[in-house]
Amino acid sequence: MAGEKEAGRLHVVHVYKDYWPPVLGGIERSMNWMVEGLADRFDFTVLVNSRSGRTRERQEGAAHVIEVGEWGRALSAPLSPRFPLAMRRLRPDIWHFHMPNPTGDVSWLMARPPGPVVATYHSDIVRQRWAMRLYGPFLRAFLRRCHTIMPTSPRLVENSEILRPFAGKCRPVPLGMPLAPYARTAESGLAARAVKRRYKGFPLLVFVGILRYYKGLQFLVSAMRGVENARLAIIGEGPEGEKLRRLAEELGVADRIDFAGRLPDQEVVAYLQAADVFVLPSHLPGEAFGLSQIEAMACGVPVVCTDLPTGVPFVNQHGVTGLVVPPADDTALAGAISELLADPNRRFRMGEAALRRAHEMFSQEAMCGSLAGVYHSAVSGS
Repeated sequence: MAGEKEAGRLHVVHVYKDYWPPVLGGIERSMNWMVEGLADRFDFTVLVNSRSGRTRERQEGAAHVIEVGEWGRALSAPLSPRFPLAMRRLRPDIWHFHMPNPTGDVSWLMARPPGPVVATYHSDIVRQRWAMRLYGPFLRAFLRRCHTIMPTSPRLVENSEILRPFAGKCRPVPLGMPLAPYARTAESGLAARAVKRRYKGFPLLVFVGILRYYKGLQFLVSAMRGVENARLAIIGEGPEGEKLRRLAEELGVADRIDFAGRLPDQEVVAYLQAADVFVLPSHLPGEAFGLSQIEAMACGVPVVCTDLPTGVPFVNQHGVTGLVVPPADDTALAGAISELLADPNRRFRMGEAALRRAHEMFSQEAMCGSLAGVYHSAVSGS
């Protein structure tokens, strides 16, 4: 029966709008890593929406997934009148919400199910900021009732107007991921050398991610005018793809940019291990953390990212694991990339520091260890 737990183990319900698989997003994947990383200590239910009118249940790894029917989505939020009722039917030891997700917060306020609440605060609402006039009071009411709020970096507490009044109950828990797939092996080394040959020995810059509006890729494409001797591989697909290809043609840099599309995981690792510099040019706070930076760092590659008021420059430390530049500045991007390409020894030192930081701060084990502490604190009321 859904919601039952194994004797002696705490039962946790994760609440969001989607889960991975099949939805390939940073929050969805992070939820999966949390569940699978703590499956030996806790029992998990995941409460999400079905993207259809039907409610259905499935087992996905260690999680019992309940997908509640919805009428559609408005401003990315599921319209799901049955969500509060689905909450009332569950009796977990801990509720773990992932934010932003107005459907989950408002449903909890309506249902008021028993059990302490913790929340991973991934980011503020950015694109639909105007909607905060309506949603803001509900969000603040929900946060007041949380035992612990877990921003993904200390910068979120410092820069979020929503979080600052709740700083006393904020405990940053950085996201983490399984890092073993990024380790250098004889096989991955061969694949990386094959990638190097494909680009005829030119220095290689790599971006990995969905080509979304906030990724700032137009600035990276433009920056390639000032990085003439390098090649750029853009790995991923998304709504901005065609616009970026046209821009590359207009700026005369299309011959030095490879739009590689979506690649299998092993090929992505080969590209990352072949890279001289990884670039995350995101220019809007919709980029809340930048998990792709961790993938590059786990491959020992220095990163160039932007100074967003989010966790992005928390992951990549300026002057230590890479360089941080102002957002929406193609000249600064080109300068930082050129600076690293001109100094192989510095790139090597930064790559080694990046590898250490990835394992110390952003592994699945580090994240899950912190999360287990939050769960036990919530249950004990301490």
